[in-house]
Amino acid sequence: MNSNMSPVDWAKLPIQNYAQFSGRAPRAEYWWFFLAVIIAYILASIIESILGIKGMIGGVYGPISLLLLVGTFVPSLAVGVRRLHDTNRSGWWILAPLVPYCLAFVLGGAAMMGGAAAGSAAGMGAGMGIAGIFMLIGAACAIALLVFYCLPGTPGDNQYGPNPYGEGGGTSA
Repeated sequence: MNSNMSPVDWAKLPIQNYAQFSGRAPRAEYWWFFLAVIIAYILASIIESILGIKGMIGGVYGPISLLLLVGTFVPSLAVGVRRLHDTNRSGWWILAPLVPYCLAFVLGGAAMMGGAAAGSAAGMGAGMGIAGIFMLIGAACAIALLVFYCLPGTPGDNQYGPNPYGEGGGTSA
């Protein structure tokens, strides 16, 4: 890859590699795509507000934003996994924040429902405490994932593929 690519070229790359989970993605590819998606969501929200269709689906999404969400979901996952590969980490790290959030919902929710069924405020409080602890763990995992995305890629080849900038290219920016 050429390290002299324009930001638009970097932002288009994850769409061109729609579901490619193997290989590496440098910081430029990940962050320019991330910025392009944020700008697209802002524009979709403005258009939906003008047309009066914002929050039409489930009270949250308009049809344009939902279409954008569905269309960018797989490329977002793929570029996130490739970005982790560039830092020589497994793509499974992308699930790190999700696991504690699911545990908060399942365990905390079960404890709260059990406390409510027993008519115990203490049981409800315990469930909320359990959920809160897992939510904090999930937030810490999300912060760790953000740090991984910000780290420079490993110079040269790693177990996930060659340097995205090619032989003799700069470090993975």
